[in-house]
Amino acid sequence: MSNNLEISENIRLLTQPSYSPELMPVEHLWEDLRENYFNNRIFKSISKVVEELCQGLVNLGSNPERLRSMTYFPHFRISSLKAT
Repeated sequence: MSNNLEISENIRLLTQPSYSPELMPVEHLWEDLRENYFNNRIFKSISKVVEELCQGLVNLGSNPERLRSMTYFPHFRISSLKAT
C-alpha cells in the first residue's frame, strides 16, 4: 500500500487476503486434475506423469461448460465503469 500510487480511472483495486487459493481460478483446475488423474497412483516415469497431465488438460479443454463452472468468478468481471 502506498499513498503515492496513482491509479488510473479504468483500474479497480480489490483487497484480498495474502493467501487465498480459493479465489484463484487455476487452483480449481489443479484440484480437479489431482483428484481425477493423479489420486492414489504411482507412475513409472516422469513421461507417464506428463502424459496423464496432458490427457487431463485435453479432457478439460474439450468440455468448456465444465471448465467454465470451475473458473468463472462473476466478482472478477467488470461490466462497465460508471462515469462520474
